[in-house]
Amino acid sequence: MKIRILPLMLVAGAATFSGCTLNKMAKLAKEQDVKATPDPLEVHADTVAFELSAVLPTKMMKPGYDYTIDPSYKYGSKEIDLNDVTFKGDDYPDKSAKPKKTESFAFPYNSDITNGDLVVDGTVTTKAGKEKKAIKDFAIAKGLITTSTLVENVANAAYAHPGYTDAEELEPTYVEFFFPQGSPRLNLYMSTNRDEAKSFKAFVAEKNVTRKVIITGTHSPEGTERVNSNLAEERAQAIEKQYRTLMGRYDYKGEADKIDFVLKPVVDDWGQFKTVLDSFDKLTAAQKQECLRIVNGAGTFEEKQDRLAELPFYKTIFNGLYPKLRNARTEILTVIEKKPNSTIAVMAKQIANGSLSADSLSDGELLWAAHLTPSLDEKEAIYKAVIKKSNAWKAHNNLAGVYVAKAEKAEGSARNSLVEKAINQAQSANRQTESPEAYANLAAAYYLQGNIAKAYGTIAKSVSLRPDSYSAAAINGTRGAIEIRMAKYGDAIATLAASDKTAVNAFNKGLAQLLNKEYQNAVVSLDEATEINGDFALAYYVKAVAYARQNNSSKAVDALKKAVKIDPSLKAKAANDLEFSKISASSDFTNAVK
Repeated sequence: MKIRILPLMLVAGAATFSGCTLNKMAKLAKEQDVKATPDPLEVHADTVAFELSAVLPTKMMKPGYDYTIDPSYKYGSKEIDLNDVTFKGDDYPDKSAKPKKTESFAFPYNSDITNGDLVVDGTVTTKAGKEKKAIKDFAIAKGLITTSTLVENVANAAYAHPGYTDAEELEPTYVEFFFPQGSPRLNLYMSTNRDEAKSFKAFVAEKNVTRKVIITGTHSPEGTERVNSNLAEERAQAIEKQYRTLMGRYDYKGEADKIDFVLKPVVDDWGQFKTVLDSFDKLTAAQKQECLRIVNGAGTFEEKQDRLAELPFYKTIFNGLYPKLRNARTEILTVIEKKPNSTIAVMAKQIANGSLSADSLSDGELLWAAHLTPSLDEKEAIYKAVIKKSNAWKAHNNLAGVYVAKAEKAEGSARNSLVEKAINQAQSANRQTESPEAYANLAAAYYLQGNIAKAYGTIAKSVSLRPDSYSAAAINGTRGAIEIRMAKYGDAIATLAASDKTAVNAFNKGLAQLLNKEYQNAVVSLDEATEINGDFALAYYVKAVAYARQNNSSKAVDALKKAVKIDPSLKAKAANDLEFSKISASSDFTNAVK
């Protein structure tokens, strides 16, 4: 076996060359151009994300040598180490080109992370592992702008509509009288009218509060019915006359004059013919199709009637179907009688405490009573009573809403317990009937738990189910806050535009506009917030930020003065807020935050 021994001078020369190359590369590294975007670093969606771009000098990289940039965020005595960016000399054979790299970075944010610097170290390394530090703690960006974290948390209860209202509602009652062929004379003693006349008289005798009576007079298609072109209208008039006669008999007095009578004669129309034909059991399906081909085909009303008269089964139509068309149909719209709100409220409390039978009020009335009371405890008791009575999904959902509302005001273990109750009730509601309100309450509960991603997915499900106008605005308040937390600023602006008109929603909208770089719109929304709540210090503060971003120092300071006057603790925040870095040297700013 032969052992090769290198001359001592050759080994020493190689070591000297390696050390020389390391020194040269380290010296050139000081000319590197390393930047971070944005600068200062910003927090969005509880994350600090940025791009790091590095451009090295020409001829710096050598085969067999690496150059590593090691970024980290340093604040106070703490440090967040990030992934390295490595340039390999073997990858850059073109000595005339500047080696370049751009990489994305992100690290999670929490409130313990304070202002600091994004710094980089630069190290040259040989394949053998020998290294030399070229750059140490070179600051490339400031941090942090945390304006996005100023979002006001909104976890609105989403209540399903009770299905009852104290507004006046009308219910229809239908009466139908038939007439002899070709005649507008109303005969209440015809066999086809006798029972209807008896019911009609009884209805009028009850003196129901009536708003409108719609009478539709019709005729059958044959010639004797069409000789009198006013037949349909005269039949409607005959019903009106009979109605007014009965009102006089039952002493309606001035109430009769308040009723709006609407007469709707139907002339030369095949609509009712087709409706009656569909349920007429004296013709076969093929015969009905033949009739429909005629009435849906070309020709005048008379021509179509003539063609029907030629059908071999026309006698069946004439004797069995046409009489059903010689009528006047009356739709009477009467006011639904309702209990006074005060009575419903008292009875609901009695039902909730067990002193009155639950059947004394309908589910709708009970849910309405819960809607009327501002007390969350009273709402809770009523919804529990409805669940005991009928297990209605709306009661489960609305009880979830009560627990959400209570949880928003609670802290610690009390909040956690209420959130769990809200989740259980909302899930119970969804097991019966999936609803946008139940998913919105689930989203609010997850939001209160700090699970923003789950809240976002759940609120999206709520919106997909298309909430009605009763709950949509409340849901949008929650949704908008969640969207800001997810850095969906454009979405949040649109959502909050359709939310309840509250100071908090106006503030969150203004914040979203600021974060979306719509500074003038942000000022308008923040002004809306302070118009609703003149002591909204944070709204003035964010307004100052909006002006600072527009380099309007005087208006920024004016808004900031209003903010710190209401809440002096904002002075310390403003003094350290990088949002004001461009105006912080001014004496006006310094005096404002003293």
